[in-house]
Parts: sequence; structure tokens; C-alpha cells
Amino acid sequence: MTSAFLSALGGRIADRWLTLLALPGLLFIAAVTTATVLGHEHWSDVGQLRTWIDTVAASPVSRSAGTIALVALALLLGAAAIGTAAQTLGTGLELLWCAEPRGPLLRRLADRRSRRWRAADAVFRAALVTAGRARVTGADDADRLADLAERQLAERDRIAAVAPRHPFSMGDRLAAPGQRLWRAYRLDLAAAWPHLWLLAADGTRAELHAARVRFGAAARLCAWGAGYLVLGSWWWPAALVGICAVAAGLRRGRAAADAFAELTEALADLHVRDLAAALGIDSPSGMDRALGERLSRALRKTG
Repeated sequence: MTSAFLSALGGRIADRWLTLLALPGLLFIAAVTTATVLGHEHWSDVGQLRTWIDTVAASPVSRSAGTIALVALALLLGAAAIGTAAQTLGTGLELLWCAEPRGPLLRRLADRRSRRWRAADAVFRAALVTAGRARVTGADDADRLADLAERQLAERDRIAAVAPRHPFSMGDRLAAPGQRLWRAYRLDLAAAWPHLWLLAADGTRAELHAARVRFGAAARLCAWGAGYLVLGSWWWPAALVGICAVAAGLRRGRAAADAFAELTEALADLHVRDLAAALGIDSPSGMDRALGERLSRALRKTG
């Protein structure tokens, strides 16, 4: 039984290593080699690349089994090192996406997003008032003005669902459930979250974990894209790959942040009363501010 468990664990580790580190790293090494051989001037010259491969294959060194083994080992180690660097950069990107506005650059970015949101909110509110007046007076263009107000709302929510506080939209999206739960119920989500997690069903936790994994994978994809963008300085097709990877990573990151935030808020909405019951706090009136404040005090251990 132990040997079977260790074998299965080793297989999972090997698969994870191959998927996350070795294969992307080997692809990047192949791109670096192509960039070195072709460059900008001969970017699509497959014949020149084939000639270079034939020259390397025909060299006396390539006929040595020991040399081939060393080169293969160096390639695997290099691919793993590059993959580890990309993974580390991806972790840094995750932290940056969720960063608080500390430092002049991050504060400037957060202030810029806040100004854009306030301007879009003012336009939406003006459109909403105009549409409401048209509806009251029975104007012929009331429906058109209502549609315009809805579009302005969508434009504002594209920046952030609530007034932005973070330099990047994903930080605001992940912080939004805690802000909304505090405003609605005075519930401190940060204090309640570990307890809610323990009350959640396995399926719910699996969904949250999957969204978290997708968020990390999106950051790693952006990190790989950044590497290909740098490589584009020597071989411009690599820059196209980098642009596509960064764009896809950002889109996937936003989608994963949206999914994680929605699941987080849904979990809180569904299990707050269960948490109150588990802590011995009565909730005769259901979920309201009184219950939220009592839960927050109990979980913070403030009495």
C-alpha cells in the first residue's frame, strides 16, 4: 500500500514538473535557439535553421553518447530553471495584481483608476436622472434613454463594480465581496473566512480552489508572455507570441478573479447563519446588521 501511494505521488509530481516547468521551458529554449540562428533578417528562413541543425548533428561531438546525455541533462535543467523563474515571476504578478496602493507608482495608478471611475459614475448618474425624468413625463425617447443609462452603467462597471481602491482591477474585484458584506451586514469577511471555509461542502471548496488555481495559471501565462516579449528583441515573431500570451493571461486572470469573488460572496451568503449557529449566536431575524456585528465581534475576540 505504501509503495503504491509513493508511486502515485511520484507520478503526480513528475506530471506537474513536466507540465509546469519542463515543457514550457523546453519550448522557450527552442525559441531562443531559433532566434539566435535566424534573427530578424532571416526570421522565416526554415532552410537556414535546417542547415544549422544538420551541421550540429554531423559534428563529431554529437556522436558521443556521453555528450548527448550531458546535453540532454543540461537542456532539462535549463528548462526547469527557466520554468522556475517564470513561476516565481508569476507569483510576483499575482501579488502585484492584488497589491495595496503603497508607493508613489501604485498610488498614482490607483488614483487614476479612481478618477476614471468617478467620471464614469457621474455620467451614469446623469444619464439615469435623465432617463427617470423622461419616464415620468412619458417622453417618446424614454426607452432609448434607459438603454443609454444601462450602457453607461456597464462602462462604469468595466472599470470597477465599486469605487476602486487598488492599482489594478483584479485587486478591487477580489476585495469587493468583503466591502459589500461589510456595508450590508457589518460582517468582517477576513475574520469569518476561515470558519466559513470549514463549514463549506467539499464541492464548494473544490470550485474555489479551481478558481484560485486558474488565477495563478493566468499570472504564469503572463510571465511566459513577458519572456517572449523580451526574446522578440532578437526574433520578432516571439514578440507576437508574447503579446498573445499576455493578453490571454490578463483575460483569464480577470475571469478567475471574478469567479473567485462571486464564489466567496455566495459562500458567505449561504453559510453565515450556519456559522452563527455553530458559534451559538441566535439569529431570529435572519441575516442583518445586528447579526453581522455580533459575528464580527465574536470572531475578532473583541467581546
